Amino acid sequence: MNTEILGIIAMFLLTLALAIPLGKYISKVYGMEKTWLDFIFNPLEKLFFKISGVNPPEEMNWKQHMKALLTINLIWFVLGMIILMTMGSLPLNPDGNPSMSADLAFNTVISFVVNCNLQHYSGETGISYLGQFYLMFLQFVSAATGMAAAVVVFRAFRDKTTTELGNFYTYFMKSCTRILLPLSFVVAALLAFQGTPMTFEGKDSITTLQGDAQEVSRGPAAGFVAIKHIGTNGGGFFGTNGAHPLENPTYFSNMLEMWAQMIIPFAMIFAFGYFIKRKKFSWMIFGVMTIGFLALAIPNVIGEMQGNPMIEKMGIDTSLGAMEGKETRIGAAATGYWSIATTVISTGSVNSMHDSTMPLSGMNELLAMMINSFYGGVGVGILNFFVFIILAVFISGLMVGRTPEFFGKKVEAREMKIAMIIALMHPFLILVGTALTAAIPEFGTATLNNPGFHGLSEMLYEFTSASANNGSGFEGLGDNTVWWNVSTGIVLILARFLPIIGPVAIAGLLAQKKYIPESDGTLRTDTGTFGVVTLTVIVIIAALAFFPVLALGPIAEYFTIY
Repeated sequence: MNTEILGIIAMFLLTLALAIPLGKYISKVYGMEKTWLDFIFNPLEKLFFKISGVNPPEEMNWKQHMKALLTINLIWFVLGMIILMTMGSLPLNPDGNPSMSADLAFNTVISFVVNCNLQHYSGETGISYLGQFYLMFLQFVSAATGMAAAVVVFRAFRDKTTTELGNFYTYFMKSCTRILLPLSFVVAALLAFQGTPMTFEGKDSITTLQGDAQEVSRGPAAGFVAIKHIGTNGGGFFGTNGAHPLENPTYFSNMLEMWAQMIIPFAMIFAFGYFIKRKKFSWMIFGVMTIGFLALAIPNVIGEMQGNPMIEKMGIDTSLGAMEGKETRIGAAATGYWSIATTVISTGSVNSMHDSTMPLSGMNELLAMMINSFYGGVGVGILNFFVFIILAVFISGLMVGRTPEFFGKKVEAREMKIAMIIALMHPFLILVGTALTAAIPEFGTATLNNPGFHGLSEMLYEFTSASANNGSGFEGLGDNTVWWNVSTGIVLILARFLPIIGPVAIAGLLAQKKYIPESDGTLRTDTGTFGVVTLTVIVIIAALAFFPVLALGPIAEYFTIY
């Protein structure tokens, strides 16, 4: 078997093998059970809560959770705007990088607050070390925000009938201290040993093999890269992200970063099963997500390994695959795998230029974000999938002639309205944003480096990436303009917080309903049959909504090549 394929299989199986025990550990953390890190972090947490005035045992309902979540995110946004718009005059700026304009700072701060990291600037030249550190802070807290929101849903289905769903600040703090920080420390240490820099010094002067002088950017990259993947953030310390030789130096670092971005999304699925004591249900979720992931990943790996027929017709050897925009130290197969993992999981980091992938590979990358329900980001992946579970439960209940029920709670009109609004909002934001941009030349075509079908794909990708909280891009697009910064910033806000509020609201409403014990006639949601129904609902609602625009973009481009 091709050694590149073996490397991909090893990455997936290693992630799965470690995700199960990590899921059990995460369940203990959120269940307030004793863990092996208590002796380190308990005193620190008590000190923080004492200084901040937070009372950890105080229970919140779902509305109080959302109020706390939105308030603290607003504070982070305001502080970030101040830092990025004045960083040119602040310390920790050895390379003298300038402050950001208001529109670019707005887009950047929003993007990092919402766990998207849609960068309209080049990492090493567009921001100071102080700015990088604040963005790294946002990478921790944005990930912890999504995880804390997911735990509210966990609590709603563990307790029979309740309005008390724990304390947001407790879940948030434990997400940072017990999960994100320890994993990031391990990954950062391993990356530093692989050659990723971790320094506060400025650019280094080197002499190339040709004898030319060159300035090489460096900085505290290892810590930044670790949390960018552990927290499924994706923002690159350097402009070319994981394709940069200092951000991703070796094939081992590539495997490590691939594992890092997948481990918590995998583990959160199993944590859900352990937390509510329904492990079979978590395996059903994982099975559906994995089928969807493989249906996208396998064609990408094969397509990128086969190469570009247009280049082959020129008499150029394409035995290494479609290598435009890729790194030879990583290879076409691992690049194709990463391209789907990063778009399915909503990390958005890249180890190649997605703008250079084959047309159908680009389509699958778009589909991964358009569906936005296979694994997903830390915490929010479960929330996105939960919406489709509710829709599948409702449809299945009507098909068998019973009142739809989920874990002993009746799913009624109110919950269905919220679920449908959230499910349809994603295609609405993507398609409306793309249509408006395409209709106004100075906003759309004037910012493109590629005309025709691929140009449409570039605009579509940018709004899809923003709406899916992904952050990757078809970088043939000149996106640092007022239009792109403001329009995608608005999409980022709506596409982050409404899909969190909606599932949490559904879970909160269901939690306070009377519990109905399961009987022989109860719809089982932990079976393969229900998994097929859920997958079908996802395909019909999420994927088919985008078929017309995909036909005008990557599919049409495919037929110009073959």
